[in-house]
Amino acid sequence: MKASETLRAPAKLNLTLEVLSRRADGLHGLRSVMVPVDLCDELRIEPANEFRFSCDAPDLANDNLVERSMRAAGLDDVNVQVTLHKRIPTGAGMGGGSSDAAAVLLGAQHGVFGESAVEDYVTAARSLGSDVPFFLVQTAALVEGTGERVTALGAVPPWHAVVIKPPVSVSTSSAYERIDAAPRESRARSSSVSLQLAEAFQRGEFERVVGLLHNDFHDVIVPATPQIARALDLLRTAGASHALMTGSGSCVFALTETLQQRDTLASRVLLPDGYALYSCSFWNGQAWRNAA
Repeated sequence: MKASETLRAPAKLNLTLEVLSRRADGLHGLRSVMVPVDLCDELRIEPANEFRFSCDAPDLANDNLVERSMRAAGLDDVNVQVTLHKRIPTGAGMGGGSSDAAAVLLGAQHGVFGESAVEDYVTAARSLGSDVPFFLVQTAALVEGTGERVTALGAVPPWHAVVIKPPVSVSTSSAYERIDAAPRESRARSSSVSLQLAEAFQRGEFERVVGLLHNDFHDVIVPATPQIARALDLLRTAGASHALMTGSGSCVFALTETLQQRDTLASRVLLPDGYALYSCSFWNGQAWRNAA
């Protein structure tokens, strides 16, 4: 490469998350409507004499998803300095690591690193994690299977979110153990809340979307995690009509239809020590348009 580049990696929110039965391969099926938001990590790519990686979050300095995605794209020996500036909270259910990986793959597709030996970036994304294929489409999507079936929902509405990160992280494996321990009814795809919300989302029906917000992890994780329960109470006390956990936690969020509503809600949150607040807007890029 001849010039420096900066890649943006957006966070995501799960507007729905249905955990389905465990498959023969040991993985759980899922259905989820995910939307990117403009809380973004940044990856600075600069020419160098050898491949080097650095990050302003020390615990991500070794064998993180950026380096793994470089290897998956056949770029681990390219002469660049990759510097990851973290903005997305870790252990939060907002997909920061997966988004970083997808940003590398999208950058490789566009020749940011020079010539890549990989042609099938979707397969590379699947090998890196269940959320990575979603981030390749750069817009809201219905995600199914184990994350590999991604149906873009088109341009996102101009909606917003207030997000709180409590001072706790949730292990994804322990979250699935709690899901498996709780009795659950099987659900036909035709009655899926994710399909209903996807339709309302595409129609721009804000109130219906809010009424359909759903996360199977919510009811098993929140009662066992007082910090998350408190974060939800903070949003409700501030005036949120419906607050929900994203992913398997620990971040929680509330949606607003306008920027003014978002900023008003955020200003009313009385944030305790150790809790972090993020004001976000829905985001999309160009990848889904180019693939259409």
